[in-house]
Amino acid sequence: MATERLPTRERRPSTGAPLVDIQGSVVPAGISRPKHRRTFTGFGAGEIKSVEASIPEPQREAWTKHQVSGFKDKDGFEEEVVRHVETTLARSMFNCDESAAYSACSLAFRDRLILEWNRTQQRQTFADSKRVYYLSLEFLMGRALDNAMLNVGQKDLAKSGLADLGFRIEDIIEQEHDAALGNGGLGRLAACFLDSLASLNYPAWGYGLRYRYGIFKQEIIDGYQVEVPDYWLDFNPWEFPRHDVNVDVQFYGAVHKSTDENGKTISHWEGGETVKAVAYDVPIPGYATPSTNNLRLWSSKAASGEFDFQKFNSGDYESSVADQQRAETISAVLYPNDNLERGKELRIKQQYFWVAASLYDIVRRFKKTKRAWREFPEQVAIQLNDTHPTLAIVELQRILIDLEGLEWDEAWNIVVNTFGYTNHTVLPEALEKWSVGLFQHLLPRHLQIIYDINLFFLQQVERAFPNDRDLLRRVSIIEESQTKMVRMAFLAIVGSHKVNGVAELHSDLIRTTIFKDFVLIFGPDKFTNVTNGVTPRRWLHQANPRLSELIASKAGGHEFLKDLTLLNKIELFVDDKEFRKEWAEIKYANKVRLAKHIKESAGVTVNPSALFDVQVKRIHEYKRQQMNIFGVIHRYLTLKALSPEERKKYLPRVSIFGGKAAPGYWMAKQIIHLINSVGAVVNNDEDIGDLLKVVFLEDYNVSKAEIIIPASDISEHISTAGTEASGTSNMKFVLNGGLIIGTCDGANIEITREIGENNIFLFGNLAEDVEDLRHNHTYGAHTVDPDLAKVFEAIEKGTFGAPQDFAGMITAVRDHGDYYLVSDDFHSYVETHALVDEAYRNQEEWITKTITSVARMGFFSSDRCINEYAEGIWNIEPLKAEGA
Repeated sequence: MATERLPTRERRPSTGAPLVDIQGSVVPAGISRPKHRRTFTGFGAGEIKSVEASIPEPQREAWTKHQVSGFKDKDGFEEEVVRHVETTLARSMFNCDESAAYSACSLAFRDRLILEWNRTQQRQTFADSKRVYYLSLEFLMGRALDNAMLNVGQKDLAKSGLADLGFRIEDIIEQEHDAALGNGGLGRLAACFLDSLASLNYPAWGYGLRYRYGIFKQEIIDGYQVEVPDYWLDFNPWEFPRHDVNVDVQFYGAVHKSTDENGKTISHWEGGETVKAVAYDVPIPGYATPSTNNLRLWSSKAASGEFDFQKFNSGDYESSVADQQRAETISAVLYPNDNLERGKELRIKQQYFWVAASLYDIVRRFKKTKRAWREFPEQVAIQLNDTHPTLAIVELQRILIDLEGLEWDEAWNIVVNTFGYTNHTVLPEALEKWSVGLFQHLLPRHLQIIYDINLFFLQQVERAFPNDRDLLRRVSIIEESQTKMVRMAFLAIVGSHKVNGVAELHSDLIRTTIFKDFVLIFGPDKFTNVTNGVTPRRWLHQANPRLSELIASKAGGHEFLKDLTLLNKIELFVDDKEFRKEWAEIKYANKVRLAKHIKESAGVTVNPSALFDVQVKRIHEYKRQQMNIFGVIHRYLTLKALSPEERKKYLPRVSIFGGKAAPGYWMAKQIIHLINSVGAVVNNDEDIGDLLKVVFLEDYNVSKAEIIIPASDISEHISTAGTEASGTSNMKFVLNGGLIIGTCDGANIEITREIGENNIFLFGNLAEDVEDLRHNHTYGAHTVDPDLAKVFEAIEKGTFGAPQDFAGMITAVRDHGDYYLVSDDFHSYVETHALVDEAYRNQEEWITKTITSVARMGFFSSDRCINEYAEGIWNIEPLKAEGA
């Protein structure tokens, strides 16, 4: 990151601009001028009072007199919207369309949030208390306008004001593109956490990357997933460019060592390539509190400027912008395809670029406090959301020993006490590993530090467990394989003071399987559990406003949105006829809304009275969308074999799928193709009619989830036991009055404990049996379930198109060991779906189940999670906001 040793480029000093005591007059008599230096990035708590005192009184009065205040009432809101239409957008009453109205409305709310953001940052600076920094490669924020209106409690005012100006608020909200900053549960969890941190008044910042094209926009063409760029940044009123906050980030080069006057060896990382990180801030409002925290996203630019005039003038037009194009690829796309070596290099570049810029920012802020370095962990907590930000550990150690001159042990002690690591997977292939050769080429100094970290760690292990060579091999950060690899998860464990899983089963599994050696070395106290949660503000109040209002009418107001345990009050009304009637009407209305969306987007007509069976999430073999579609085919074959009279006894069902497959994940793309191919056959079969429909909703995102989740009757969380860390969509579905069919995996187990076994449909093998079953598949007899064999037969006959298109899915089960136990669980899965049908027929009993489930979901709030992190990992306190 740092390039101050290069003679060609000087860096800005990392501390705030100094104050100078000026003696004597420096201007002609009678002319008053300020004697302070304003800075873009603010002052530390200790400096601010003397800075304020140095501003002459008349200037202070002028600033105070003209301070901006956000709109207070409907009239003020309308005035702001019209002002933005006419001045910011240069339009008028005659050409203000819905898109322009959205822009103006968003800017009116953004202005208000920026004022709260400024006050929050000042309050946090004055308090000078510990802050938490949440590092996540993904932030799936969803639409910001609706969230901002609800969180500041002004949606009704905006609705009325927009109506006065000739617009429907629903049409205006629809204009917003989802921020394409994530893909799945990891990014949505980070977004829920930012919402909770602000709502609970914790001093906190999020740090991520500002992807120009997101992961990709998914289009379904002839049943296949096609990836196209997601141009979500065409107009984004929710970001605040900070062109003054930029950091030079270094790659490549070489390391030279020298000795100082005390005989201490100093490492100098020199040469290579420099890329500039530019900050963009996104205000994150808390619910029912003035606290507005910050999400800082980094965008990459060429440090040498965008354009090389010499090359252009000599006719070399393409290479005149080559530096800029190469730099911009770093923050262009989330998860570039790493099937190629260049893709792997770009992935590490992304990760280092983001953590280096973020740490520069965090360190700069700390240095303003003029504290001793040993106090760094008392002021700063950094949480690593999965393994992607692990290089932050190495970068902080580099800053402390190379740039700040600390001794190794003192620096390492600071590093370990600063970081916490959240693990999100037990799948070995998902624990990042990068080749040593790639590190040597891209980040030579960091590789040296990783080797030193590993050496000191292994020496510590050897002292504690002498003569256990195999243990040293197993826990080494460097994997001594054919190609030497850096194990990022191991580095994250060694460099953090706490490691947490995200559900009780997951935390137990990491302690007893993939990380059991580290439990032996560090002891059990280093490993803990924080079960995931979701924010009820977005996933109930915003996504399902009618249900939120109905709950509020029985729970004594909207306090349950800040304390989700208050949901238990609605269980008292489980037998109340009027309450039950309205509860059922709300679900039906949500299903009608989704049916309309399905017709518009997929061209399929579905009956809202049918059972809506939903599986929406990232497409992956372990999540077992393939088992779901095999189950749908089994249902179709069963219906086809019946007479028209017999078919009438069957419950109509709509199977709804959604989610993206990684561009390089061939099997996941096959699954999408099969779902669409089955839909093309089933949806056009006149014998079947409304008894079965199959729908794949393209480009699944947060906004679509807000339509789909409230409309679900049953949702599928059917991962192979022991593979899903937690899941959070399972929580969202139940919170919205949908039931679950699922395996004993992730948070399903804790949801069952809270809501009761009668209100969830569990099936399949348990986590403790999985390894034995896999062993038997490989070394014993493995026969495919007879019902599943019939499904395979139908596919191979060409019932759903060219059989070779789906051969990979079948051979994975039949010939290659069925790693995800699709065949082992299939019979149980089909039988459990029959129980779902039976339960759904008894609508009175079903409504009781849904009301009871929602009433008992109080534990699964992200507010509870954040309080657990704050107390058990970060050791930080909320900072009460004025007026909160």
